[in-house]
Amino acid sequence: MAQRKPFRWHIAVFLAPAVLVYTAIMIVPLIGTLNLSLFNLTEAGERVFVGLRNFATLFGDPRWSESFWNALANNGWFFLVHMLVQNPVGVMLAALLSSPRLRMAAFYRTAIFIPTILSFVIVGFVWKLILSPIWGIAPGMLDAVGLKALFAPWLGREEYALTTLALISVWQFVGIPMMLIYAALLSIPDEVIEAAEMDGVTGWSQFRKIKLPLILPSIGIISILTFVGNFNAFDLIYVSQGALAGPNFSTDILGTFLYRTFFGFQLQLGDPHMGATIATAMFGIILVGVCVYLFAIQTRLRRYQF
Repeated sequence: MAQRKPFRWHIAVFLAPAVLVYTAIMIVPLIGTLNLSLFNLTEAGERVFVGLRNFATLFGDPRWSESFWNALANNGWFFLVHMLVQNPVGVMLAALLSSPRLRMAAFYRTAIFIPTILSFVIVGFVWKLILSPIWGIAPGMLDAVGLKALFAPWLGREEYALTTLALISVWQFVGIPMMLIYAALLSIPDEVIEAAEMDGVTGWSQFRKIKLPLILPSIGIISILTFVGNFNAFDLIYVSQGALAGPNFSTDILGTFLYRTFFGFQLQLGDPHMGATIATAMFGIILVGVCVYLFAIQTRLRRYQF
C-alpha cells in the first residue's frame, strides 16, 4: 500500500500573507463593485435591487451611452497609439541597445528608462508647460530649427489633444517594453547567434529571422500589459486636462468618465451605482481582452527552451 504524501504546510504558510493582502485590496473591492452595480437608489433614498438595469441604462440611454461610447472610442485610440508607437519603438531600442558594438549602452538604457519612474503629476505638469503657446519652450525650439509654422496648441484642440497625450504617455513608458525586450534578447544563447553568423545571417536579417521569433512571447506579454494599462489609464488625462477631459470631452476616457460619475464633479452629483456599473464594464472589457490573448494568441506562440 502506497504511503500518503504529507501535506506541505509550509507552502500554505508562505502563500497566506500574499493571498490575504491580494484578497483584501483586490478581490473584496471587486466583489463590492459588482454588487453595487446591481442596485440603485429610489427617490426616497432606499436601496433596491435592479439587476442589469443599470447596464441597460449605460448602453442604451442617450444621456449615458453617448459619453460611454465616446470614452470607449477614445480609450481604444489611446491604446492603439501605444501599440503602434510605443511597443515597436521599444523593440527597436532594445535591438539597438543589445548590440555589442554600441558604446555607452548602459547610459542610454538609464536615460530612456528614467521617465518611467516619474510621477504622473510631474509628467503632466511639465509637458503642459513645454507645450504652452504662451510660456512654453516648444514654439522656441521649433523656431530654432525653422519649423515654428508647425506649432499649434495641441492640448487645446479637439483633434490633437488625445493623440498628444498618448504620445506623452509613450515617451514616459517606452522604457518598459524596451527593458523587457532587451532582457529577452540577452537570454538568447550565443550559440544560436554564432550559428546564424556562420550561415551568413547578420544585421537586420538576423533580427527578423532569428531573434524576432524567439522574443515573440515577450512581445505578446508586453502587448497585453499595454492593453490592461491603457484601459485603466486615468492619471495623465486628469492631471493634464482635468476631470472634464477637455477640450469638449475629446480626451475623455473610461477612467475620467468613471471618476466624474462615481464621485461627481462641479455641478454633477456623484452616483456610486452608475459609477460601479462603468467600473464593471471596464472590468469586462479588460477580462475579454486578456482571455482573447490567453486562448487565441498565447497558445500559438511557441516558447523555446534552451
